[in-house]
Amino acid sequence: TMDLPHHGYRATKPRARAGPPAGDPLLFDDTSSSTPAMNTQGYYTPGYNMGAPAGGPQGGAQVNNLFADPMANAAMMYGSSLANQGKDMVNKEISRFMSVNKLKYFFAVDTKYVMKKLMLLMFPYTHQDWEVRYHRDTPLTPRQDVNAPDLYIPTMAFITYILLAGMALGIQKRFSPEVLGLCASTALVWVIIEVLVMLLSLYLLTVHTDLSTFDLIAYSGYKYVGMIFTVLCGLLFGSDGYFVALAWSSCALMFFIVRSLKMKILSSLSSDSMGAGASAKPRLRLYITVATAAFQPIIIYWLTSHLVR
Repeated sequence: TMDLPHHGYRATKPRARAGPPAGDPLLFDDTSSSTPAMNTQGYYTPGYNMGAPAGGPQGGAQVNNLFADPMANAAMMYGSSLANQGKDMVNKEISRFMSVNKLKYFFAVDTKYVMKKLMLLMFPYTHQDWEVRYHRDTPLTPRQDVNAPDLYIPTMAFITYILLAGMALGIQKRFSPEVLGLCASTALVWVIIEVLVMLLSLYLLTVHTDLSTFDLIAYSGYKYVGMIFTVLCGLLFGSDGYFVALAWSSCALMFFIVRSLKMKILSSLSSDSMGAGASAKPRLRLYITVATAAFQPIIIYWLTSHLVR
């Protein structure tokens, strides 16, 4: 071998990188290969525990202790009882003014009843028996007795009248949402006024009758059937057809109202009508019946005349 001269160069060997001293602390932990810690229930715990207690299992124990606390249970039971009492009170107040079961009675109709009732409203002159039938002091449902008042026909007739009024206004190039809303509100207000006047009259005359508020609304709402017939005839046949239909529907409705209310008002002779003024009570009841019937053509004309030109 040839000896190289030494000019300050020294042969070096590759050195292995030494690990950190065992005693020195690490600045950062190597978490790249470690798995997330799991709690005792098999769920991964997040890296940051925001506001949780130091002992994980102890938090669930505190929640369980909260529900197991007798004071907390008593408070929950007291709150639920207050909620139930409030619900019962609301249902009781609603039942005072509107009974749901009684309201269902006025909508217990079928197709056969609706057809018979409509024929009775338009052609009442041939009908003979106007008395409402009862079963064990309970009136039969409308589907079982054509003389029983209902709210289905007045409700559907009111909606049909509003739609027909919108069509009539559209044909005349006068349609607008404001005009249609005014037409609907006016028709509804007239019925409310009529029912309130009837109730006030019966109260002032101390007439003991089985007529309820729903009965009066039903009898007052039957005028919408005649109003629909009148407006249709006016749109199809002009003003002449309108006045002929108005006369027919008004007479038919007046006859129907008198014969229907006669069984309710005129035949309800109460014991307090005996004595002084007893002879005046039947005349006053007759006046109420006739005035109610005579008021129908006025309302029909008022609510339909502006729709036919």
